[in-house]
Amino acid sequence: MSVCSLLVAGGRWRCFPVPLGSSLFRVIPNSYCRKKCTAPKKIIPNAAFCDEDTKNSGNELDKLFSSEQQASILHVLNTASNKELEAFRLLRGRKSVNIIEHREKFGPFQHLESLMNVPLFQYKTAIQVCNSILCPETEGKKRKFQDNRLLRKLIKPEIERERLKAVTSIVSIVFGTRRIAWAHLDRKLAVLDWQQNDCCQLMKGTYLSSVYLQKISSVISKIPTADFYVLEKIGLSIQNTSRFPLLLHFHIMEAMLYALLNKTFAQDGQHRVLSMNRNGVGKHFELMIGDTRTSGKELVKQLLTESVLKEDPRVVFPKEKIVRYRQLFSSTEQKRAEELYDSLLQAVAFYELAVFDTEP
Repeated sequence: MSVCSLLVAGGRWRCFPVPLGSSLFRVIPNSYCRKKCTAPKKIIPNAAFCDEDTKNSGNELDKLFSSEQQASILHVLNTASNKELEAFRLLRGRKSVNIIEHREKFGPFQHLESLMNVPLFQYKTAIQVCNSILCPETEGKKRKFQDNRLLRKLIKPEIERERLKAVTSIVSIVFGTRRIAWAHLDRKLAVLDWQQNDCCQLMKGTYLSSVYLQKISSVISKIPTADFYVLEKIGLSIQNTSRFPLLLHFHIMEAMLYALLNKTFAQDGQHRVLSMNRNGVGKHFELMIGDTRTSGKELVKQLLTESVLKEDPRVVFPKEKIVRYRQLFSSTEQKRAEELYDSLLQAVAFYELAVFDTEP
């Protein structure tokens, strides 16, 4: 018995019969033979399960795990404290709090599928969380590499982990075409200062460096001392020529802030000004729709409300300023303080992604 085989001869495909017992069929499998992996099997979601119709019909998530695995995962979800849940990297921040609140309101989780009823949990996220609970050692081995890769994409220039661990306070700065805003937060996510300045006249002239220098210098004179100054990095395409004036404005603002902040606050020759990817912050707070980031107004409003109602809020606002901060949300559309909202969210994301996630 033989099969047809194809080989290239003289630049053309040639077909000729080859016996099944030929050494050609014995050599190929042996040359690609691999040692069997002994690592814990990780569940990879099938793309067919990820559409909305499949996700909402049947217990597809439960089918991915054996009964023993389901029992182990449910035991952790139903018994672990908030601190124990945060030991898993994917459950840090709001996700662990949401699990506790869902458990207290609706009782223990009966099926893995019910995990998707918890806010911030989607199908793929639920699978990743279940895998991390089953294989914490595997996650621990990969964590350093993943964190380094995340920080390289999120924050530039690269900063030593020791300096991140020692952070006591940061100033997050966001600038737009009309305003420049900053939020000063300490390590406990307590708001020490939060304000903005108008700079709407800068784009109406001929982009004179002296005008930018005067305006930005006056803003920096009001900014408090901190360990790091984090600037929002906006990715605008230079191929769209209609956006060139906007791109020029942002580049001038960023360059002057870098130079003046380092000159004003530098100590021991250490670089203290960083840039943080805007879309990275948007993804952290799930504010992205495709490649577009939506407004953070409602999220900041929620953080402000939680600061008043909850004993242990995510962000702590000074009580004497809460009334004034609430007035920001009654502004008209033309006076919306988007830069102010974004400066606060960027500060929170910096701590949660770059500082807290680097701690053991």
